[in-house]
Amino acid sequence: MYCTKQIKDDLFWIGGNDRRLSRFENVFPIPNGVSYNSYLLMDEKTALIDTVDRAITDIFLENVRHTLGDRPLDYIIINHMEPDHCATLVDLLRLYPEASVVGNTMTFKLIFQFYGMELQNKLLVADGDKLPLGRHILRFITMPMVHWPEVMATFDETDRTVFSADAFGSFGALSGHLFADEVDYERDWMDESRRYYSNIVGKYGQQVQDALKKLLPLEPRMICPLHGHVWRKDLDQIIDRYQHWSRYTPEEAGVVIAYGSIYGNTENASNVLACRLSDAGIQNIRMHDVSGTDPSYIVSDVFRFSHLVIASSTYNNGIFSNMENLLHDLHAHKVQNRRVSVIQNGSWFPNSGKLILEILSSMTGMEILGDTVTIRSALAPGQEEELSRLADTIAESIREPS
Repeated sequence: MYCTKQIKDDLFWIGGNDRRLSRFENVFPIPNGVSYNSYLLMDEKTALIDTVDRAITDIFLENVRHTLGDRPLDYIIINHMEPDHCATLVDLLRLYPEASVVGNTMTFKLIFQFYGMELQNKLLVADGDKLPLGRHILRFITMPMVHWPEVMATFDETDRTVFSADAFGSFGALSGHLFADEVDYERDWMDESRRYYSNIVGKYGQQVQDALKKLLPLEPRMICPLHGHVWRKDLDQIIDRYQHWSRYTPEEAGVVIAYGSIYGNTENASNVLACRLSDAGIQNIRMHDVSGTDPSYIVSDVFRFSHLVIASSTYNNGIFSNMENLLHDLHAHKVQNRRVSVIQNGSWFPNSGKLILEILSSMTGMEILGDTVTIRSALAPGQEEELSRLADTIAESIREPS
């Protein structure tokens, strides 16, 4: 049976949820599932804005049929060609073969690559082009590399609604509530919005900034993303985070301690450092075992907080493998403008610190705090003072006026 939500008199959410999928893009764990949002605008002409993943084909097509009733589907607007948003395009066109598909040059290239289709009914649009539906006038705004090259947003000039593709999205299936103001978003959803942004879009900060410079002067009243909640109130709550994240500016002061430990000794040093940071009055401390925590959660915390500690065993004369993977992940997502401290461990040849610093030096604006703390097998007598000095250095840096 159909499951839809009415957003406005003539705008409907016709998407669905997937709680069976365990990894988004087969990479990122999504313990709370994910939503696939699709929207139908019912004006003199009807426009469906993006489709959904194949996993929810049946409910999606039921939603479309129920909402349209006996009316034709005039336009299918494709803001983003990733398969979790367009996999049901072929099924939709079988039901509504007269519908005109709206997209840009890259959109139609990708449609052919994915589905081998040369569309008979298509409307090619470019940045700034408009499509009147009746009361509503839609404007198309290109947002390349947020996070694919063909991405665009659709702006309803009449109601000032942005259909924002993957921008402003979040991991997590919806539990009845469609609107962000219906939940405690800061408490229950912001972490997953940050993890979604930092891992999916995080590499493209400059492109996000370019998109914001196009979208914000339009003074949108509502944001309808392809994943997560619809924003109809307090839009600054999510826009402000996007400004921080896309500029690689920490949201708040705090320390992320990521450690790679084989037999527990590097972990012990990390715990001692965390205790000394707490003694120094630092409240925001996040600890992650790189062997037990998926990197997406660590990347997200690094986007959030101002300081980072990398504590790693030496492994095969290099960096502990899971730590090396995390560092390459941080580098790939263009993490920058953080203050970083290093702890290395090695029984006969502690070498991980040197290699960690080489990776950090290739990243933008990464300031090294304090000297590298070197452990040989296990903490030796007197090394607690060394960790205390490092904690004091980090704490003093956090307390510096910004």
